[in-house]
Amino acid sequence: MASKTIKCTLVTPEDKLLDEQVTYASIPAWDGLFGVLPGRAPIVARLGTGELRLAFPETTAAGGERSYFINGGFVKMASDTLTILAERAVPAENLVESEVKAEVTEADALVPASDAADATAEVERIRIAREAARAKLAIARKYRGSGI
Repeated sequence: MASKTIKCTLVTPEDKLLDEQVTYASIPAWDGLFGVLPGRAPIVARLGTGELRLAFPETTAAGGERSYFINGGFVKMASDTLTILAERAVPAENLVESEVKAEVTEADALVPASDAADATAEVERIRIAREAARAKLAIARKYRGSGI
């Protein structure tokens, strides 16, 4: 009989944020969301920016769902083991809406440097910063006041 959970590990360069069994994961890949259930075919993908949602078995202390703001990195699913190596990951309950609004304002104020060696790369860097700030704000608003 197939397992009803998968082992999920979420790691950033600074910390191991999670190492638990989950029943489902919704992952923001660079080209869109994809879901992971137990028994899924192996995959390696590049992470994008957005909300990582994890569902936990009701039989564990975690139970229910938990979300994270994710920005960049890679994900691997093989043998019912999901490994998420994120450049940046922040638990949704740690996002403070007023602070994230300030990040959006700051990102919106960015302009390409006139002396940038690669103007196209500079514009892309600004676009990514704005996208990340807006995604983080959407998650902060969605989970406003809903700590663990």
